[in-house]
Amino acid sequence: MNKVFGIKNCDTMKKAMTWLTENGVAYEFIDYKKAGVAEANLPDWAARAGWEKLLNTRGLMWKKLSEEERSGVDEAKALQLMAQYPALIKRPVLDTGSKLLVGFTPETYGAEFK
Repeated sequence: MNKVFGIKNCDTMKKAMTWLTENGVAYEFIDYKKAGVAEANLPDWAARAGWEKLLNTRGLMWKKLSEEERSGVDEAKALQLMAQYPALIKRPVLDTGSKLLVGFTPETYGAEFK
């Protein structure tokens, strides 16, 4: 079963879930703000997709961080920040079992599910 991790009220999440539904792709939605979900999955996601791809440095949460928190980010610091602030994880994270897709474009999903 495809698992879609993200935040319910995010516009990109809504677009991705609409695309999946309209294209008949079954999925389970998991809110990664729920206790421990992001933290438990981050090491696997980073190994499969790369922490740079997971870390959303363009969002509001990133801008809210202190200069100290944003400076000198390496994998360990990025994983710690994303565990502490799940909103820093680029959305959605779609785990197909064999692949991990981070972010959403109709083209990426189309290539995976057509």
